[in-house]
Amino acid sequence: MEKIVIIPTYNERENITPIIRAVFDLQEGYHVLVIDDGSPDGTADIVKTLISNEYSGKLFLEERKGKLGLGTAYIHGFKWSIEKGYAFIFEMDADFSHDPHDLERLYQTCKTGGADLAVGSRYVKGGSTENWPIDRHIYSRGGALYTRMLTWMPIKDPTAGFVCYKKEVLEAINFEMISFVGYAFQIEMKFAIWKLGFVIKEIPIIFRDRKIGVSKMNKGIIKEGVLGVISIQWQSFFKNYRNRLKSANTDDDETISAAKAS
Repeated sequence: MEKIVIIPTYNERENITPIIRAVFDLQEGYHVLVIDDGSPDGTADIVKTLISNEYSGKLFLEERKGKLGLGTAYIHGFKWSIEKGYAFIFEMDADFSHDPHDLERLYQTCKTGGADLAVGSRYVKGGSTENWPIDRHIYSRGGALYTRMLTWMPIKDPTAGFVCYKKEVLEAINFEMISFVGYAFQIEMKFAIWKLGFVIKEIPIIFRDRKIGVSKMNKGIIKEGVLGVISIQWQSFFKNYRNRLKSANTDDDETISAAKAS
């Protein structure tokens, strides 16, 4: 049990079967964990059928009551995956914005490429987006530049949601201190990992806008991102970020050093 892909869902009945099949068709040993937030369209029931009929032992479902937010879904998945002993833990969208064929490049970047966190990036050389309206380009590129200017974080795509973590990185973070659940969640996680001194590498991907279903992006998420970046950097000025983020089982620098060396 080395690699698991976490896919959060809310009303993804059209996409969920194809994306799950696409991951397993890679035949690279990935397991999949779907975190469903009470989708009224029956997404969870489709996953249950796939588990029963085809993918028992490698496809898993965690159901939550109500739409609780992307960040809390991923944290739920992180804790579940760590408890089960997975060494490499991935985030990926259900709507094919992220190409499953790029999973192996993310994995190898962590496995043999020296990264503790591998980020599928739209904004490094070779990366791009497809089928985006002009306002989406403005929000995304502007948000990335704004984040880098305020946080000084050397990541060109800080809001990217297609990533691979080494387990040890997630074990070093106190999830109770991750405060954002939407757009800013991805920024806060990368900021925490950067502040803890882990190695972050970006690899180019092509991000394609969803063809089926409704985008989850809204004004509230964008507002959280704008205000969240200010909050993240403000807190870093007045608190020891290393001590703030270390979890109960990482109570000294030796533990973090060991995680970085593994």
